[in-house]
Amino acid sequence: MNRKLTRRRALTLAAAAAGATAVNLPAQTPGTNKTAPFPTRKLGRTGIDVPIIGFGCGTSFFNAYTAESGAAALNQAIDLGITYIDTANSYGNGKSETMCGPVVEKRRKEIFLVTKLKDRTADGAMRQIEQSLKRLRTDRVDLVHVHRVDTDEDLAKIEAKGGVLEALYKLREQKAVRCIGITAHADPAPLAKAIDRNDFDCVQFPLNAALSGISLAGFKPPHPGERPYCFESVVLPIAVRKKMGILAMKVFVQGKLLGQGPTKADPETLLRYSLSLPVSCAVLGMSTPAIIAQDAAWARAFTPMPPEEMQALSDRLAPVNKVVFDRFFAHHSDFC
Repeated sequence: MNRKLTRRRALTLAAAAAGATAVNLPAQTPGTNKTAPFPTRKLGRTGIDVPIIGFGCGTSFFNAYTAESGAAALNQAIDLGITYIDTANSYGNGKSETMCGPVVEKRRKEIFLVTKLKDRTADGAMRQIEQSLKRLRTDRVDLVHVHRVDTDEDLAKIEAKGGVLEALYKLREQKAVRCIGITAHADPAPLAKAIDRNDFDCVQFPLNAALSGISLAGFKPPHPGERPYCFESVVLPIAVRKKMGILAMKVFVQGKLLGQGPTKADPETLLRYSLSLPVSCAVLGMSTPAIIAQDAAWARAFTPMPPEEMQALSDRLAPVNKVVFDRFFAHHSDFC
């Protein structure tokens, strides 16, 4: 991949850096004042303030903790200012939401609560949201996503008459949820279409220095050397244009980018890359109390990465990692 910072790429990264500097940061010396308000950003056009990192309740939560230690981990995160809690109806066949329930019940007013729905029909989605609310011990969620839309066929299902999108619009209109969103893990193209032609408030997708994103339909970009086919190049500009709340995930590619040597990087650098893009929040897996504390400290110490440094990092990591990681996510199930 050409290390030269092309004009298009420079403009993209410059806009990203500009977006990062617009963070609603409290007045403090970065990383030194643990009692100051946690750094936040606006969740796009919703105007809602959310912390710049969120607590991901996927496998790094429900497989890493017991019910008791999981509650302690959530309480630790909330106490530190990580009040964005991200779960899903299907995580652990309901285990994740059930583990979150006791903490949500006691601290509902302190958190921004997110879940995701796997069902593609309106009726099925309504049943799932009722199930999720019961597990979470609450009468409302702040954001509900359509979970993992990676193909055009899947997109057609959610947009069809009687599809899940009808249910989400109804839930938002009735103020049963504050915001609606959509996520994807593998192919950027269906997600780009979905957010461009539908009225989602938020969108969640991989944003990392390995430039995740594979075409499941075999699409090849016209200038792959200039701008790789990835979520950052295909989806991010549309989400920014529509002033959506943008949630980054897979920042560390489930730990596969972490390590020493030319093909790896340290977690703080990778987090800094993703937070230097125009995102509202980066959702992270935090499998130990030490990781929770460290992630909170890195978020407090965050400063935007210069565009040239972002380019150099992605140029170093993407050529050797992108194909392998893209294939992994193409076959990886995030529903369980």
